[in-house]
Amino acid sequence: MNTSIDPVVIVGGGQSGLAAARAVGDAGLRPLVLESGPRPVGSWPSYYDSLTLFSPAAYSAYPGVAFGGDPDRYPSRDEVVAYLERYATGLDVEIRTNTRVETVEPYGPGFLVQTVDGERIAAAGVVAATGSFSNPHLPTLPGREGFAGEVLHVADYRNPKPYVGRRVVVVGGGNSAVQVGYELAEVATVTLATRAPLTFLPQRHGGKDLHYWLTSLGFDDLPPAWLARIVGGTLVLDTGRYRDALESGRFDRRPMFTAFAGDDVVWADGGREQVDVVVFATGYRPSLGYLRALGALDQEGTPLHAGGVSLTYPGLVYAGLEFQRSFSSNTLRGVSRDAEYVLGPLAAHVRGAPAAVGL
Repeated sequence: MNTSIDPVVIVGGGQSGLAAARAVGDAGLRPLVLESGPRPVGSWPSYYDSLTLFSPAAYSAYPGVAFGGDPDRYPSRDEVVAYLERYATGLDVEIRTNTRVETVEPYGPGFLVQTVDGERIAAAGVVAATGSFSNPHLPTLPGREGFAGEVLHVADYRNPKPYVGRRVVVVGGGNSAVQVGYELAEVATVTLATRAPLTFLPQRHGGKDLHYWLTSLGFDDLPPAWLARIVGGTLVLDTGRYRDALESGRFDRRPMFTAFAGDDVVWADGGREQVDVVVFATGYRPSLGYLRALGALDQEGTPLHAGGVSLTYPGLVYAGLEFQRSFSSNTLRGVSRDAEYVLGPLAAHVRGAPAAVGL
């Protein structure tokens, strides 16, 4: 196999995969994007209807390709889908949709990528850019299997219409949990169940959106180890309406319940309450099962990497992991920087740099 003519396969054609495709092409290599869905937009069409970006349009685009329109607005889900399609159209790369990767295996100095349809593709390198939406995390709680109500992850939530007049508990203290709880409270009785009190971070400081300060002061570039010490927990970006809603009783917050029991949940104080619906907004885990044959993941399915560069296989890199290198790693405004970073070692591997210097 001659790696000089084999493509770099990018698994995933959403926001991370498209950024990686640009970086691979800019590095003088040949990108091939494999996207499991029907369009090169990743998971965006599957998010809940009311989702908007938590950053203004001016701070939510790839380098050199603006959203257009009012730069201070917060783009909607459908605006992001349209933006990604426009960006993909402008890339001079091969994108195969409806192509799901089943496994990646070693093959000489490169890899063999096999799809669920049985196609086998020799790859000089691999960029794993599949995100995490297809791998929602549901905590294990006693009694869940016998719970008489409805249990769903926020990945399966679309809008409040099915929940009119119902008793709903939303589990989670992050942006999605609060945003979904806020809109459900229009039609239902809602409690947010969290491990710790909600921590609100004002969306605007000194008359400017928070993202102005994140970018201008370099906060976006702080490494994850520093962020863990500085932030110390989950934050909710807020223009003021979410805090006001909590304080006015539009919804309430209680410590996380400990178990399900028939029709009820068992609260931390031992009290029981009948609940119709529990929505888990408890995050996601990397969707990287196709890399197990490489031994590239730990026992929990988390990639073994440093800044997005695999610690187990030369030629394997990642794009779009949460906190891969910084606060903005898995966002539209941050993923391009990470893609450019990992392309250095990837290109060196593809071009045979170790052998060229006699190693």
